[in-house]
Order: sequence, then structure tokens, then C-alpha cells
Amino acid sequence: MSILPIAWLDENDGFPPPEAALREDSDAPGLLAAGADLSVPRLRHAYSNGIFPWYSTGQPVLWWSPDPRMVLHVGEFRVRRSFRKVLHRFLRDPRCEVRIDSAFGDVIRACARTPRAGQDGTWIVPEMIAAYEAWHACGDVHSFETWMDGRLVGGLYGVSLGRMFFGESMFSWETDASKIALAALVAFCRVQGIGLIDCQQRTSHLASLGAREIPRAQFLAHVRRAVRQPPVGTWHYDRSMWDALGLNLAAPA
Repeated sequence: MSILPIAWLDENDGFPPPEAALREDSDAPGLLAAGADLSVPRLRHAYSNGIFPWYSTGQPVLWWSPDPRMVLHVGEFRVRRSFRKVLHRFLRDPRCEVRIDSAFGDVIRACARTPRAGQDGTWIVPEMIAAYEAWHACGDVHSFETWMDGRLVGGLYGVSLGRMFFGESMFSWETDASKIALAALVAFCRVQGIGLIDCQQRTSHLASLGAREIPRAQFLAHVRRAVRQPPVGTWHYDRSMWDALGLNLAAPA
């Protein structure tokens, strides 16, 4: 096994600049550093500089900053006609609801245990769950949740710093449940003046919803501006936020 030319961090070490991450033609494109801890201050510093942890059981903490970066400009989110009908039906059904931060621990654990095509195991290891639950308790990590008949059936979680949202993972146990949660996040972000959602790495599913890759330098410039803006004051679900997606819930589906 070859040794990758990356920085190994002790608990007191800072991160190298994101531009030092391994390039696209390497064995691990985007890998920046390894080691250190998952304390809330370190995580907050990492995300503020476009860096995130991603590793599997048996590995050290690995830190990444890929180039290009997959992002979703909230103004480019695609609500196709068929999905618009799904949203209308869901939002009019008294058995269905969207919630924010009502079951964060359940959401992150569901994301960890939901099988994914082409993926063996999960990167949401117990240490990651504990770290993000601690960060959630500090008010920077949030979940958007889809509920049916009082049962959590889909959702996502991510990090919010200033006016920037960093998406982490999503799950779905019913058709379109995670997409409904994502639509709720986009609507909330539009209302709150959050213009960009970090999607980290490219997937065909996110691309179909309007996400696209941008150069890391462009991403970092946006992040460093956005995280300095005042944070969102209150994270709660408001039915009126769907107006930001152009949904007229009084009209026929």
C-alpha cells in the first residue's frame, strides 16, 4: 500500500490550506489530511474553510476538500411537474408533515444504516454520530424530516454556519421522502437568504435536482463570505415557506 503525501495532524495542529489536497489524478482526490479529533471547535473551523471529515471504521479521521465541489444553488433547484404534484399531495394530507430538528438522533442513525447502491458499509461511524450530536446540541447542525402517520420515513441533516448550509447525508424509507425533505430545506434556505448548499461530491441524483460542480476556489470564496454573515435565528418549520418554491397550496394539485 502506498503512503499518500498528506499532513498527519495532532490534536493541536491546524489544517493545511485546502489547496494542498490531493489532485484529481491521485489515488484519493480531495484528501487533505488525517488524524486529530472531531471536537466541535475543530469541526467548525474545518467547515468554515471548506473541509469535512469522511472515513470508515478502522481508519483515522480523514479530512477532505475536493476540487471541483458539488453544490446546489437554491435558485437552481428543479421542481419538475411530477414532483410538484407529489409535494401538493403530501402537504395537503393531514397524515403527513415536515419537521425540523424534532428527531435529529433518529435522522443521523437512519442515514448511517440505510443501504446505498455501490457503497459497502457507512462513513457515519459511531464517533461521527457522537460528534454531530454534540454539534447539534450547540445549534449548528440541523435535520429536515419527512413524517407519515407519525412515523419518520425520510430526511437529511447538515451543518449551518452563518448563511451557508453544508449537506451531509439523507435517507428515504418511502418514495420521495428524502426529496421532500430536500425541497423543504431549499424552501427554508430561500426564505433565510442562504444561497448555496454544499453537496460535497457529485451524485447523479443530486445532479438531476439541479446541483452542479464548481471550482474549489469559487466554493471557498463563497463559504468564507457566507460564514461571516449573521446566523439564522430560529430553525422551525413554517408552512408559508413553500411559497418560496412557487407552490400555491390553495390551487388544485
